[in-house]
Amino acid sequence: MARPQTYIGIHNDINAGMTSIGKLIRDAWLFGVLEESETCEGWNGSRIDALLQTVNKEWDKYGCLVSHLPKELFERHQRIHGQAFSDAKKSGWSGEVETDDEA
Repeated sequence: MARPQTYIGIHNDINAGMTSIGKLIRDAWLFGVLEESETCEGWNGSRIDALLQTVNKEWDKYGCLVSHLPKELFERHQRIHGQAFSDAKKSGWSGEVETDDEA
């Protein structure tokens, strides 16, 4: 089966968006790079890659550590990612797939 040429959108993504692209989108929301209503549905790979570069530059300002975020961004991170974890767990996601190779 051919891989889709465009992204299906964070709300249609597997595991309630607990994918690398889903995390990228939530981080873009965190930093205000994207509005929280933007799901990136229909985006092509080059557009996702450009978003990744922009978000990485934002994370670099804080040493890529949540603990280095200023209070406002830290609280926003907790809200955005906390809701994502909650939604994913409700849909059956456990996080084990991400750590299966860490034995």
